[in-house]
Amino acid sequence: MRITDIQRCEVRPGRLVEWTLSPATVETAKGLPEDSRPPAYIQESHIRTARSVRDGGLFVPTWLGTAFDLPGRVDLDVLQEALRAWTLRHETLRSGFRWAGDRLRRFTLDAGDVSLRRETVGDFGDADALVAHLQDRFDAVADALRWPNLIYTAVVRDDSTSVYMAFDHSNVDGYSVHGIPAEIHELYAAGVEGRGPVVRTPAASYVDFCETERADADRIDGSHDVVARWREFIGRCDGTLPNFPVDLGLEPGGPLPSQKMLCEPLVDADTAAAFEAYCRPHGGSLVGLLAATGMIVHELGGQSVYRTVVPFHTRVKSRWSDSVGWFVGGAPIEVPVAGTPDLPSTLRAVRAELQANRSLARMPLARVLKLLGTDFRPTSPDLYSIVSFLDARGIPGAGQWAEQKAYGLMRVSYGDQVCVWVSRLHDGLWLASRYPDTDVAAKNVRLYVERLRDLLAATAS
Repeated sequence: MRITDIQRCEVRPGRLVEWTLSPATVETAKGLPEDSRPPAYIQESHIRTARSVRDGGLFVPTWLGTAFDLPGRVDLDVLQEALRAWTLRHETLRSGFRWAGDRLRRFTLDAGDVSLRRETVGDFGDADALVAHLQDRFDAVADALRWPNLIYTAVVRDDSTSVYMAFDHSNVDGYSVHGIPAEIHELYAAGVEGRGPVVRTPAASYVDFCETERADADRIDGSHDVVARWREFIGRCDGTLPNFPVDLGLEPGGPLPSQKMLCEPLVDADTAAAFEAYCRPHGGSLVGLLAATGMIVHELGGQSVYRTVVPFHTRVKSRWSDSVGWFVGGAPIEVPVAGTPDLPSTLRAVRAELQANRSLARMPLARVLKLLGTDFRPTSPDLYSIVSFLDARGIPGAGQWAEQKAYGLMRVSYGDQVCVWVSRLHDGLWLASRYPDTDVAAKNVRLYVERLRDLLAATAS
């Protein structure tokens, strides 16, 4: 599944239909008692950041979503039931938060109280107008500071129907989004063929995960080894979290800049396989991408040590593998890149850092920052820059993504960091990046991508 934005996912004209949680469901939610299971630290940090940025006068949409096609003219009743059944399978989608003073309190609907409202919006003959409408609706509904914060839509045509779904980030991560097309296809096909409800193992609840993870995090204090290691790392980053160490053309202390997005193939399947084979003795493609990035940003920016926070999933038990939620933590690494390092030595350095520090990703960074007592008052949706890697080929339905025109959607709005996502797909490596909308950043991110492509190709030869 290629990661992109709503502007680049092959939106075609048609009749737009949308589903949101029904007024009856919303009314029931208003009277619900508190759910004692707390928000995950990452959820709370996300919502507080959104509130802080909004209070500063800036609306920064941060939703994630997916797009995919269903064949032929759709049966809207069957699709609605498939969407509802899928929603009920993942408890976090019927769970939300409200403020009690300065504390976030959870509420969670029973499955029987959840229903969808369908509305036919109208016919769109122009793709650009449809894209603009979808983005505006997703911005308004899939918002961190409201509930419900999810919306499902379908663009109906005689020959095919395109489904677009958007969620506030507090409910989903990138991996969650990748699994949606196959699940909806399975539920829809069963309904069309009259096979009755699809019997699937209930997905383990992300809400339960939040409770367990937070309880574990609250057991540590400022003397814990994980906190000490983050304290030392942040100290070597001049008291902050690392950004992308090249010139981005930003004014220190200036307003949060708007962002641009770059989405394109990186290398083909043969080159991706050769790169993986080259890097396998050192840990594989993630290690290779980080090593290559360290060498390239040293060349572009001149820093002697490449410091970054590497995102890792926290689905450490198999029971969470099918769950929808935000299962992401970060591990700090520091890679010496001074002089003229070669790729093998940089690979060894990255591998050693990941082996030493990967376990730190299991402790929510928001908890660590709280214990450090440092005022990381959030002013940007991204605390730090990232380079992320996902081998998506084994995800259920991956073999059908090209045929289904399946995409992972990301909202690009404002931010002062560079975030890079590289996906291994059946046809090769795909790169997506958000970066500040300045001429300097555009030039340096383009240089980074071109040199990364050259370096990957060089390992294949």
